[in-house]
Amino acid sequence: MPYVNIKITKEGATPEQKAQLIQGVTQLLVDVLGKNPKTTVVVIDEVDTDNWGIGGETVTLLRKRN
Repeated sequence: MPYVNIKITKEGATPEQKAQLIQGVTQLLVDVLGKNPKTTVVVIDEVDTDNWGIGGETVTLLRKRN
């Protein structure tokens, strides 16, 4: 049973976009590895930008600067 965990920053991904991610990742596992889509699990975690750091800074601060 494949399990895929997608972590994205919480910045407004729509339910439709998340559904597309789940469908696309599932299909990729079917096409590349021959996995059964009925037993493929995809979980999307949305992480607040205050809890996501890059290069020693939060994404919140990086976004404010850009």
